[in-house]
Order: sequence, then structure tokens, then C-alpha cells
Amino acid sequence: MALLHRPGRPAPTGRPRRLARTAAALAATLALLPPLVAAGGASAQEVPAADVDVHVNTQAALGRLSDTARGVNAAVWDSHMNDPEVAALMKTADVGAMRYPGGSYADIYHWETHTAPGGYVAPGTGFDAFMGTVRATGAQPILIANYGSGTPEEAAGWVRYANVTKNYGAKYWEIGNEIYGNGHYGSGWEHDDHADKSPREYARQVRAYAAAMKAVDPTVKIGAVLTAPGNWPDGITGEGDPGDWNHTVLSQVTDVIDFVTVHWYAGGSDTSADTAMSRLTRLPGELREVRAQIDRYAGADSPRIGIALTEVNTNTGGAQLTARPNGLFAADAFMTALENGVFNVDWWNTHNGPGAITTVDGETDYGDMGMLASGSCTGDVCQPAPNTPFHPYYGMKMTGELGTAGDTMVAAASSAQDLSAHAVHRRDGRLSVLLINKNPDAARTVDLAYAGFSPSAAAPKVSRYARGDSDITDVTDSGASASRVTVPPYGMLTVTLTPKSGTGPGASAAGIPGTPRLEAVTDTTARLSWPGTTGAARYLVQERDGAHTYLVGETTGTSVTLRNLPPGSTHTVNVLAADSAGRLAAPSDPLTFTTGTPADAACTVDYHRDTSWGNGFVATVSVRNLLDTPITGWTVDWDWPTDGQSVSSGWNATFHQSGRHVRVTAPENAGPLAPDGASTASFGFVGANDGPNPDPTVFRLNGAVCAGG
Repeated sequence: MALLHRPGRPAPTGRPRRLARTAAALAATLALLPPLVAAGGASAQEVPAADVDVHVNTQAALGRLSDTARGVNAAVWDSHMNDPEVAALMKTADVGAMRYPGGSYADIYHWETHTAPGGYVAPGTGFDAFMGTVRATGAQPILIANYGSGTPEEAAGWVRYANVTKNYGAKYWEIGNEIYGNGHYGSGWEHDDHADKSPREYARQVRAYAAAMKAVDPTVKIGAVLTAPGNWPDGITGEGDPGDWNHTVLSQVTDVIDFVTVHWYAGGSDTSADTAMSRLTRLPGELREVRAQIDRYAGADSPRIGIALTEVNTNTGGAQLTARPNGLFAADAFMTALENGVFNVDWWNTHNGPGAITTVDGETDYGDMGMLASGSCTGDVCQPAPNTPFHPYYGMKMTGELGTAGDTMVAAASSAQDLSAHAVHRRDGRLSVLLINKNPDAARTVDLAYAGFSPSAAAPKVSRYARGDSDITDVTDSGASASRVTVPPYGMLTVTLTPKSGTGPGASAAGIPGTPRLEAVTDTTARLSWPGTTGAARYLVQERDGAHTYLVGETTGTSVTLRNLPPGSTHTVNVLAADSAGRLAAPSDPLTFTTGTPADAACTVDYHRDTSWGNGFVATVSVRNLLDTPITGWTVDWDWPTDGQSVSSGWNATFHQSGRHVRVTAPENAGPLAPDGASTASFGFVGANDGPNPDPTVFRLNGAVCAGG
């Protein structure tokens, strides 16, 4: 009988399972931007009428693809991890990172002796053998230092061997795996020999590991383990702790770490890939909350600290794992994460081992979290030969068709929930659009429109992975044009377009500005600055709203102050340089910031989360009136930052929620709020959250914005 394991938990055998814009500003934008384009080359055959609209905006940059963008996990219990076919397959898929020695095995693995007491270590899986595969792939290693049963000195010795003795240039080092799973919160799968298993002790040890490892090689990047917001044990405060895991750790380590790692599984031990694809809508909010937490504790140093999603898959059990829908999920998950601020995404796992056998979309699903077959069996049902790719491999490989290191991810929006769209503006000026049809029964015909890009009349290059394809297939008779394309059911297309001659960022004499920084922010203003670029006659600051952009600032210098911003509002901006002819270059990487609340407000609100348990919480809100006259019959309003937050029940007030908006009304017997802060009105509630649970950013008392929040 196969045993189920939490992600990262050691398995017992050699075949483990892996558990206020002005009209003038807007007119200026419209004058500068090329019109939306919905035109293209002639089609080879008649294409059905469109039922989905996709809008792509190359002037809304989401960031550059890093050389470690696509990654996979490798585990020392995997006897096939260093097969030559693995390196060949991963190189073809443009894999740039390989993580070792394998989830929770990292916290029992001793690199020098190549042992993992209590676990199985397969022959031929030592560090040097692994590095042979890494180099053959053309990737970089992401190495997990043993926190659970190791020491800072052991980790420093590994750095010395890797980067001094062997000159491997191993840059990225995580301190332990899922250490929050060490039993401190009641559930324990992660090995941890420390008597103190609190986040405070982990933070103290991270500082010790970082000091020891950087004393050997100051260039190494140190990563600390965080939990994904909205996922257990996020929000839970352990006995004696000052806060939950993330806030406690980050409050103590941001000066010594270079990145943080989070793991994201779509939920439940039997969550299907079809369900997981819909749950991907939670991931951007969760990643924004990770960045907000880093911002809180690192301040101006926050941009230096990266985010890596070092484990991702649909579930930890066995539903639709090797099947076609999980291939669609893989492509969608890789791009969703990369577009939302991570520099690396690693699939769990390269090989993993079979589980429950089911039939999905007419094919055998082996219940295996690996990208490649291990050749193992469940009962009398055996997998294909070792290293035969499963559908998730082709999902990851399709993202390589979309773009490579240095290319710019840009905003793309789809009008249909069952069709995802991702886009990359290539360094050579081409534009690639990935369309993922998650509908198993119907093809979707897509109308494509563009801002900031004018396609040539040439027919686009189309790459497809759909039913009947044994690999990513170049299609020459798809009938696709730059303006319309049909995506097969349960299929993916990458459409690559060439720019019209004389258009695109290459036509501008200006270069790409540096990433803007937030110099100062108030409740209604934000001062931004950025590194200038050659050939720039002026700079435009554009705010992104989905896949659309709006001009909010313009200057001939390299800083601007944005004014008349709503208090407590969040904004994402890019900077574009225009040459003397007004031609725009490619946009900078984005900056996201949130305005504050007024210091001289007529009221204050204190919002305090008393306790949390992952998908629920209890909060207390206290309100004071700072006016010189009393207030009788008050209301308090706020908006939740995410769709998954809600009020379940409350006391000392009446609660009403519509969408994200919450209105709280004073009870009938409430006395007036005394002037000058002399009295406080307090109420509380039980809340629920499906995903991240960030605090509201602004509160209003009888319509007036309050300080605090």
C-alpha cells in the first residue's frame, strides 16, 4: 500500500511519494500610444467567430524573466535523477534551476557523507553527480542547507567545497525546508533537532548560518523559509511568540538574507488539477502579501530581497497529477508566479513515484507528482519507461516557447475564465502570447488586440500542445493570424508575432529606464525616482489597471511626484522613456506602492487581528473621534484587499458586507463618540479568508478617512 506524505516529508523507501486622472493626462496618453491593433496576416483557412477577447499591452511590463525562472526539484532518493536523459530533457525545456537534495530530505541530509539517517539515499545521487547534471543542463543549483539536523559549520563546509574547492559557483542557498512544519504549531513532518522550534529560534539560526556561509563566500545568496499567506500555519501565533511565523522571522533577518522561499500547492490531498487551475487566481494576492511583509520589515532595502517559489504542484495526494490538466496547470502556474514578482519557480518533482491509478481524459494517470516517469508500478499497472515525460513537463516546456532569460513579461487579459493568457515581449522585438484553454469540451476562438505593439502582415509562428500531440508541435495550417486564433480544447498555443517594420521599442533612440523607487509617500502623494537612460528626451509614468495603462506623470528629469491619490490606495506603475521624436522605448520593471492615511485626520482606527487559524480569524476594531464635537450614530467602512475575505459574525455593532465592502453601524443603544478622543467605540468580529488575509488599508468614520488602519 502506498503511503501518503506531506510535501517535503521524507519517504520510507527508494520510491517515495511527494506529499485621479485628468482629461489632459489621458489625452496625452492616447496621443502617445498606438491604437489597439486587431489585424494581421492572411489565414490559411476560415476561422470561426471569436468567443474570447484577449488584450495585450507591451507598455505594461511585469518584469524580466530571470535565468533561473524555470526550475525543478531533484531528490537524493531518486535513482534516475542523474540519468543523461534528464539533463537533455531539461535543457530542451530551458530549465535554469535545479533544487537539491529534495524537500524535507534536506533536513536529514549530510552532504559530506551523502547520508540521510532515517531515509533512503539512492546510489549515484551525491552532490558531485548532481552538479554534473546541473552543468549538462546549463542550469544553476538551488541548494538546501540542513537546518533540521545540521549546523552552520556544516553548511559553511558545503559552501567551501562547492565554491572554493570545486568552483561550482553555487549562488542560491536555502536554510532548511518547510521548517514551520517542525511541530511548533502542532503538526510536524519536518525533522528538527533544535530544542526550541519557534520562529524566533529559526531566525536566530538563519543569522548564524548566513554569517558562517558568507564568511566562506560573500557572494552566496541566503534564503529564509516563509509560509505562503493564506496557507497553514499563516496567521497562527505560537505560545510565547510575538507573531506568526512570517512576521517573527522577517522582523529579525531581512538584513542578512537575499531571498525568501515559499511553497504553493493548490490545496487538499485530492484536489484535481481542474480545480487547481481555478485556485491559481489566489496566487497573485498571496505573492503580493509576501512582498508587503518584506516591505514592512526591510523598508527601502526590500527590492534587494527576492522571492522564490521553490515547490509548486496541484496537490499532495494523487488526483490528475500526470494527466493533461496538470500540464495546463504547470504552464499557467509558472507564468502566473513569474508575472507576480518571483525570480524562480521549481516544480515538485523531477521523478517522484506512482500512486493511485485513475483515468483522466482517456489516459492513465499514475498519481505521480513527477514531471518524468520513474518506470515504477502500482500493483500491476506500470509507468512508461524511465524519463518518459508526463504532461506537466510539456506545460513547463511551453513556457520556454513563450520567452527566455532577459525577455519582458507584459500584461495580458482574457475575457473568459476558462482561457488564460500570458505574454512576453522578446528582446528582438517579437511578441509571444501563450493561450491556455482549460475547457475539456470546446475549442475557444480568440480575438487578439494589442497596445504598444503593431504586428506585421506576416502569419505568426504557432506552437501547440493539445490532444494528439506527443511534444510541442509547430503548426503551419492553423488558420491563425495576428488578430484571431483558435485554441483546441484542453490545449495550449503560443503565438509569436513579428513587429511591423519601423515600430516597436527598437525604433526609439531611448533606452529602458531603471526600475522606479518609492522615495516618499503620504496619504495623497508619492514621490518616485528612477535611473535614467541614454537618448531620453522625457519620461512618462504610466499606471497599470489590469492590461490597460494610463499616463499619471511626465517629466524631463528622473523623478516625479504623483498627486491627488486616494488614501490607502495601491498603484502599480512603469516608467517609459521617449526620444526627441516622441518614440517610446520598452517600459521599466514595475513598482507597486500603497498610499497611507492622513496624519491630521478627524478620527483614528486601530484594527487588531487577535488570532488566526489559516482560513479564519478574530479581529477587534477600536474607533476614536478627534473632532471637537461629539459624533452620534456612527458608521465605519472599509474594503477588503482581496476577494476571499469576509465577516462571518460580529458583536457590539451591526455588520453588512457587499462584495469587498464592509459597513459597520453603531448599535441602537450606543452613546455618542466623545470629542478629542476622549472615548473609544470598539467592536469585534469573526472573519474568514480563502487565500491571503492582508489588513484593510483605509477606514472611514461617517465617510471621513481616519488615521491608522
